[in-house]
Amino acid sequence: MIHQIDTTDNVVAFRALAEVTKDDFLTAVVPAVEHLVKQINEINFLLVLDTDIQNFTAGAWLQDALLGLEHLGKWNRAAIVTDTDEIISFTNGFSFIIPGEFRGYKRVEFNKALNWVEGNIS
Repeated sequence: MIHQIDTTDNVVAFRALAEVTKDDFLTAVVPAVEHLVKQINEINFLLVLDTDIQNFTAGAWLQDALLGLEHLGKWNRAAIVTDTDEIISFTNGFSFIIPGEFRGYKRVEFNKALNWVEGNIS
């Protein structure tokens, strides 16, 4: 499941817990991202992974990919917060292939990640 995290108006932030499904993306993530794009014409995104990446269903991955492609030119800043080094490295590499900046952070760096996504630090 995915829960939205309250933050500033220029960011959408989520926490993933247990199993993450296609419906989680369709009911929580997609509407929030669509609303943000309508409001500020860009995406500042934060995802805290409090579950194993294996708990994302195939449908969740597909919705994530479709959302990313649909708004390819709108990505500004995106951060993934996890303690998995492979996910952090993968996220950091996204900036080389997708427009926008992508960074991975450890869980203890949550506030730093949120401040970066909000645009308060570079």
